[in-house]
Amino acid sequence: MNNTMKYKDYVGSVEFSEEDGIFFGKVMGIRALISYEGEDAVSLLSSFHQAIDEYLAWCEESGRLPERAYKGSFNVRIGQDLHRKIAMYAVEKEISLNGLVETALQEYVVREEQKQYSCSR
Repeated sequence: MNNTMKYKDYVGSVEFSEEDGIFFGKVMGIRALISYEGEDAVSLLSSFHQAIDEYLAWCEESGRLPERAYKGSFNVRIGQDLHRKIAMYAVEKEISLNGLVETALQEYVVREEQKQYSCSR
């Protein structure tokens, strides 16, 4: 079961409240709170699309740029020792610290995806 939905470059979560008997979610990766709900999968998807369309219309009417999720920039807090080690490694390899972190994360994601693929076969 997938717990996200995608529409117009926005990603929304899918959750279920057993107590209320409804599906609900919110748009992920932006500061604005855009939420939606539905009694079943079809109505949840429709509510998600409507929430995105209404947000984009509101932005246009008010002259604001819509927020975009996952712009490629995020802050990471790490310990001083690790920061020093990776900074020195990046200098030795003549790459930027951002380049080093991007490469490390890409390699990690590829490795984890390969694990999932091999486990699902």
